[in-house]
Amino acid sequence: MPETSDEELATITIGEPKVHDDIIHLAAYDPRWPELFEREAQRIEGALADLEIEIEHVGSTSVPGLAAKPIIDILLTVPDPADERAYVPAMTAAGYVLRIREPDWYEHRLFKGPDTNINVHTFTEGSPEIRRMLAFRDRLRRHPEELAEYEAAKHDLAGRTWAFVQDYADAKGVVVEGIIARAIAEEDAAASRQPGS
Repeated sequence: MPETSDEELATITIGEPKVHDDIIHLAAYDPRWPELFEREAQRIEGALADLEIEIEHVGSTSVPGLAAKPIIDILLTVPDPADERAYVPAMTAAGYVLRIREPDWYEHRLFKGPDTNINVHTFTEGSPEIRRMLAFRDRLRRHPEELAEYEAAKHDLAGRTWAFVQDYADAKGVVVEGIIARAIAEEDAAASRQPGS
């Protein structure tokens, strides 16, 4: 994702963007994070029982051993994120709050949770960003050297003061994009070796 200017952040945020103006506090990996994800996944599945959806645990809290902001990132796919009437009322009734609307970035929507610090990233099935998020997660899980590189970058950047948390996320972009590029290249190479490819 490209860097986000303050003006763009204000445009895509529903309500006022939350000013951070502090360092980023990273927590040591917590084995309860997958449990929190499972609880939220069940709640979302219940809320959207009438829709065809997929739910995945993504982001740093999905990678065992990785320090992270203690925010559970969830990937949710719905048939059409732009058709908010089909899912937003049900999510709202379950306590979720729509905070980000990005029509120009694969119709991305982001919800915050009712009682746990989470980000529910909502895309449509087949969105290129889904592959990128899962490839990033899976590469960090399989490659300790990549995990160490990413964690070092996080700690280095976290000690700086950031006006918005998004600025910190953007600053990690070079490292993140490198890991994603290697992950996708590895996936593509493996696919090309499959019979019939």
